[in-house]
Amino acid sequence: EDFSYTISAPMQKVGHHLAKLDGTYLINEDEELKFNMAFQQNNRKEYDIRRGNRSDLPMLSLLQNTFNTEIKYTRQMNRAWKLSLGNQNIISDNTNNPETKTAPLIPDYISFKGGLFAIASKKKGFLLINMGLRYDIENQNIVAIQKTIPRYSKRFENTFHNLSGASSFKFELSRNQSLLYNTGYATRNPGINELFSNGVHHGVSAIEDGDIHLKTEKAFKNTLEYKWVPSTKFSLSALAFHQDFQNYIFLKPQNEMKLTIRGAFPYFKYEQTDAQIYGFDFSSELTVRNSIHGILRYSFLRGKDISNDEPLISLPSNNLFASIKCQLNRSINLSKEVRAEEIEIDINNKTVFEQRNILSVQDYSPAPPTYNLMGLKVSARLVFPNHYLNCFIKVENLFNVTYRDYLNRHRYFADDIGLSATLGLNFKF
Repeated sequence: EDFSYTISAPMQKVGHHLAKLDGTYLINEDEELKFNMAFQQNNRKEYDIRRGNRSDLPMLSLLQNTFNTEIKYTRQMNRAWKLSLGNQNIISDNTNNPETKTAPLIPDYISFKGGLFAIASKKKGFLLINMGLRYDIENQNIVAIQKTIPRYSKRFENTFHNLSGASSFKFELSRNQSLLYNTGYATRNPGINELFSNGVHHGVSAIEDGDIHLKTEKAFKNTLEYKWVPSTKFSLSALAFHQDFQNYIFLKPQNEMKLTIRGAFPYFKYEQTDAQIYGFDFSSELTVRNSIHGILRYSFLRGKDISNDEPLISLPSNNLFASIKCQLNRSINLSKEVRAEEIEIDINNKTVFEQRNILSVQDYSPAPPTYNLMGLKVSARLVFPNHYLNCFIKVENLFNVTYRDYLNRHRYFADDIGLSATLGLNFKF
């Protein structure tokens, strides 16, 4: 009798706004200058059921303003060399709204990230070479509430300097076959949430603790990709990869539940380890009579925690994706002034296999079993006398399958989303 579709606590409200400007200045035939700048604002609120009729007050209320800039200079050099130089900057200002009346999960902070990069490429006969080098600096200023009783605020400042590089070699084996080898060294600084998380993350109903002693994550990666495109109607590609990590950062479930006045929560901590991640991707596309287009993809992934000699948790499960898209090569008159053209029907299926590369003691519940999700999308262009309208309807989980996804942390408590439909309209005038 009390059933309702009304969304009440626990729930989330997110507001997202983006303004962006970009442009290109052509200096001459061999030189150009590209730039872009963007401002982004995110307002995130997470609600829980609170005592004293305070459920309308959020437990988490974050306002984050981010400003990005990028400028890149490109020049075509002699002897087929092409050079690009650039600069990227990101300024983030994160503020907790005191309306929550509780200690925040993530502290107030201001961070600045700046990067300089250079990319050189050259094509010589059947060989294409790309090389890149990058330097980054990041400064974080944080005001965090400490866990001690009584609580007090403490200021932190972190500065990171990173150097990374990559190179790739593409061999044209024939007119329709190529082999691409890519190797690179990259670094990633610990994020604010990984360093300073402190308390209940209501969006996933868990307690998360950061570690201010986390170090920069370092990785060395190699990939090898083979492509075969014998015609415009068929293609095949296979890619193998291997990545070594030093100080790999991950969120690890602990062997305990945390009991609070709001109940018991799963407990997670950010930790570091040395790790390896490896696997391969396979994909193929086929077109029949220019009206039927098929896609087949398979992904295999494995990870190992080298330091503790156990599987690496929270990695995507192996999955298989297939789709068939049919295009009607004729238009349909809907009325005297409106007709539908470019009508497409897309049917797809995704199989996500059970994640077997984990131990039962590593998580709070076993990995969910294998599941299949069917999808359907119908799209068309409606043509009017002076304009046209692109529209589509997309249905996911067409047969309303009950399933739980391994990477969705809500799987501890509930099934994943059932049948859902999306209507999209795009009008150009």
